[in-house]
Amino acid sequence: MATATTTANTDVTVIFSEVGFGAGGLDDPRLSEADAERLVSAALDLGVTVFDTARSYGASEERLGRALRGVRDRAVVFTKGGYGIEGAADWTGAAVTRGIEEAIVRLGREPLDGFLLHSCDLQTLERGDVPLALVRAREAGKVRLTGYSGEGAGLAWAAERRETFSVLECSLSPLDQANLALIARAAQGDFCVLAKRPLANAPWRFATRPDREDIAVYWDRLHALGFDPAPLAWDELALRFTAFQPGVTTALVGTTRIEHLASAVAAVRAGALPVDVSERLRGAFAARGRGWPGLV
Repeated sequence: MATATTTANTDVTVIFSEVGFGAGGLDDPRLSEADAERLVSAALDLGVTVFDTARSYGASEERLGRALRGVRDRAVVFTKGGYGIEGAADWTGAAVTRGIEEAIVRLGREPLDGFLLHSCDLQTLERGDVPLALVRAREAGKVRLTGYSGEGAGLAWAAERRETFSVLECSLSPLDQANLALIARAAQGDFCVLAKRPLANAPWRFATRPDREDIAVYWDRLHALGFDPAPLAWDELALRFTAFQPGVTTALVGTTRIEHLASAVAAVRAGALPVDVSERLRGAFAARGRGWPGLV
């Protein structure tokens, strides 16, 4: 399922699918070039139109660009950056400008559908040269949609700058609800919101606390929340909760397995959770997770 959306500060209309593909896994060395192309092709066949990558995701941009060659009209690609440019300091206007130019080459798409500042801090945003470089790239026709990906004070700042940003990307799931109110307000200003980690790294897969810290944090939250998802499985509950929160445009699912992406699309096609279930999830977070910040 996909919807046409016209974003803040632009006359650009984009077709957003309710489930997007988080393409960081395309850098997995166990994934062959043919596997990567099959995964992206399967996403398109499932009705996915939104693809999310970043400069820091290794080979992801290049692999995604090759896999989407010839199907520009069927895909909306967001990449992220502001760093890692040879000869330019991180988080400067030059790093943003050159990062956009290099992403155009790697993705084989000009203009870029969207370029998001990738989790820079509030001080960088307030300094001004970095957001200005983004706006100038949009005005020059290098980028269609401009955005910010991150959490906390930086996200709140970006959500108040409709003249600069069209897209916000932030964490949202039953275990990561700190951004709910901000997302709802942003939608009133015609922002598009990409919800990352809708499955919260799926900590329910583990019987004991995992070693990997980005999963362990969510494992702790899961057990503190004490919520029984029955009769649904946690995966379906989390996806349906996230995708249908007010203001969410697309829920980004990162995976290297076609069957996992197909399951996510099927879950969201089942529709929003019953109102009472969604309210109980929000209530459990308010009672036990009020101080939990959104995770970058």
